[in-house]
Formats: sequence, structure tokens, C-alpha cells
Amino acid sequence: MANALNQAPPAQQTGSAPEGSIEQVAQKVLPTVVQVQVSGGAGSGFVLSSDGLVLTNNHVVESAAGGGPIKVQLQDGRSFDARIVGRDPSSDLAVVKAEDVRDLPVAELGNSGDLRIGQQVVAVGSPFDLNGTVTSGIVSSLNRPVRAGGEQGTQATVLNAIQTDAAINPGNSGGPLVNMRGQVVGINSAIYSPNSSQSSQGGSVGIGFAIPIDQARRTAKELSETGKATQTVLGVSVGDSQDGGALVREVTPGSAAEAAGVRTGDVITRFGDRPIDSSDALVAAVRSRAPGEKVQLTIGDDQTVEVTLGSQPVETR
Repeated sequence: MANALNQAPPAQQTGSAPEGSIEQVAQKVLPTVVQVQVSGGAGSGFVLSSDGLVLTNNHVVESAAGGGPIKVQLQDGRSFDARIVGRDPSSDLAVVKAEDVRDLPVAELGNSGDLRIGQQVVAVGSPFDLNGTVTSGIVSSLNRPVRAGGEQGTQATVLNAIQTDAAINPGNSGGPLVNMRGQVVGINSAIYSPNSSQSSQGGSVGIGFAIPIDQARRTAKELSETGKATQTVLGVSVGDSQDGGALVREVTPGSAAEAAGVRTGDVITRFGDRPIDSSDALVAAVRSRAPGEKVQLTIGDDQTVEVTLGSQPVETR
């Protein structure tokens, strides 16, 4: 009679993780991921510099913006006091600095511009205070316009998001989304209103959103160097057009849009090669570019104008 309990246990696993496996990605990325703790909650972040600069979401540290305590906890359990270097509510990013640290392992940043739908990705963070959690999935969609406060958010906080089915939950916010080379391609921003309590948050339903690293890198550099961020602007206020597209309600005097000849009442239907089906889609498309970039706008069915995108400083309340 065969009995599994009488069999000798198998030999222990030895050797390193297979190249390109989730296991190998986790080994590379975990040491660079931190838990960011504020009074009343916690989120995630990852290390930008060996002397303690950490990138996270603005909504993770916003409650401490008035001088409340912030702590950064490493994977090895060590914890350090931290302070806000700069934050940008419009892109939901913040840079904090862990004090009195050196020789921290630093995350490797990748490119989000060459991500493909269906590509495998791994998310790392601290969902529900479960520090150092690794989940995996794929890129489900790209260029998804999402408001950073859920539907309560305003157009000021529209993100040009990467959508993934890797499980992302409250507490994952600010942690990295990485490719199979272990390079950060996005910042997980489990989109929810910073005003609602953590305990009322639902769990993962296979739809998570991340800020593309190409946009976040520029903002993080500005925040870490100057404490302030600039955002890319077209210089229009827009609403949804009944027939699809973004209806221009107002053109800011002296703006990039005015210089390109955009007028009130125009309906913008394409931004570069990207179709625009709503006002949020236009805001997300503009945010995905850097100030000074030249882009072709399509107005209505066939009129095109070239615009050189402008910039403005981000106000933090």
C-alpha cells in the first residue's frame, strides 16, 4: 500500500532562480522597496538614491504634509525617520528622504514607452500592511485615462495609466510595477480617494493602475532637485463632446493652444497618433508628454495644427 506520509521528503531546492523568472525579479527588486508609514496609514515606495531618496504616491504622504511624522521601513526591518522633499498632487507623486542612511540598494528604472499589452509584469509593495508582497500579472491596457481620486477626483488629477491585472490593493500605492528584467516601468497607484478610510477599501478585482515611469521620472527629478514640479499644459479647458472628442470650452490667453490657433468650440479628436474620445483622454495624453514637445492636434475630422506644449508650476495646497 502506497502512503505519501511514508515517502522521504524531496531534496531541498538549490541553485539560483531561473533567468527572467518572477522569482529572480523578486530577488532583485525586493531590497529596493520600502513601506512608507504615516500616522493613520501606510503605503509603499522604492529607493531612488543610495542616500535615502524614495519615490511614492502623493496620496500616501499627503496627510503628513503639515509636518506629521513619516517613517520608511526597509525589507530588513530597519526603520528611518523621513521628510517630504516635494510632492505633486496633479500626478500623484511625492519624493521623501529617509534621514541618516547610506548605501541603500537602488531601484533600476526602465522605459514605459515600449510596454506592450500582454507583457508580463510584477508588482511589489505592502498591501494591507503585508510588507514585501509580490504579485504578478500582465499589462492589461495602456494609456488609460484614470482620475487619481477615483471618480471623486477632478480633471486636475487625471493620470495616463498603465492597467494591470497583477493584484494591487490599498497599501500597494507608491510601490513599483516592474518588467521581467526587474526594471521599474510604473508606480502602482491603486486608485482610491485619499479621503476615504483604508478599512473601507475593497480588495483587488484584477484592475490596477500604475503611473508610467517615463512621466514619473521627469517629475521625480524635478521634485528631488527643486522640491517643486511642473506639469505639461496645452492651455485649454475642455469638456466631453457629444460626438466623441474633447470640446474646447476656453483657450488660455498666451498659451500653447492659442499660439497654434485652437479656438473655443473646436473639438479635438486626435493628439499625435492617439485618438481622443473624451476630455479626460486629452488631459491624460497631454500629461504623458514633456513641456516643449511638438505634437500635431486633429480638430474635427481633418483639420490639423501643430502645437508646442507649454508648462506651469504645480500648486500644492
